[in-house]
Amino acid sequence: MKSFNALAFSTGLAAALAVWPSSILLAASPSQEPIDMSVVQLEPQQQNGISYLSGGIGLDESRAIQQAKGYNLHLTFSTGPANEYVPDVDVMIQNMQGHSVLALNQVGPIVYVNLPAGRYNVTATRNGQPEQSSVTLVGGTIRDVNAHWKDAK
Repeated sequence: MKSFNALAFSTGLAAALAVWPSSILLAASPSQEPIDMSVVQLEPQQQNGISYLSGGIGLDESRAIQQAKGYNLHLTFSTGPANEYVPDVDVMIQNMQGHSVLALNQVGPIVYVNLPAGRYNVTATRNGQPEQSSVTLVGGTIRDVNAHWKDAK
């Protein structure tokens, strides 16, 4: 009987976590230490009516941007075998018709963007090396795109 109860509990817990809002799960992450906002230099920006945040240099700023709400596309840039964050990436986001909706120079290592629902091509370029992804944004969901370059140039 114990194994049935354990199975029922595990199944119930898994089901509850599957429908639990991801924002609550993120809030319960291990890093609950206060953020020193005096070293955080995040300011919401806009281009072509598209809101975005770029930053994440240093632990406090990285944690602050990860707590930002209202952005449905989360981009992260890293390089090398140690997955080191890199802040010198050019980003181009195009709609499916090939029109640029956002073009950013020398941003990162984390960029959050708020785009209308739809399909987009994202190109992140570092040292002339592009990393491309296609994303579909559906109302209320967040998509993560991680661009990684193998060499640590």
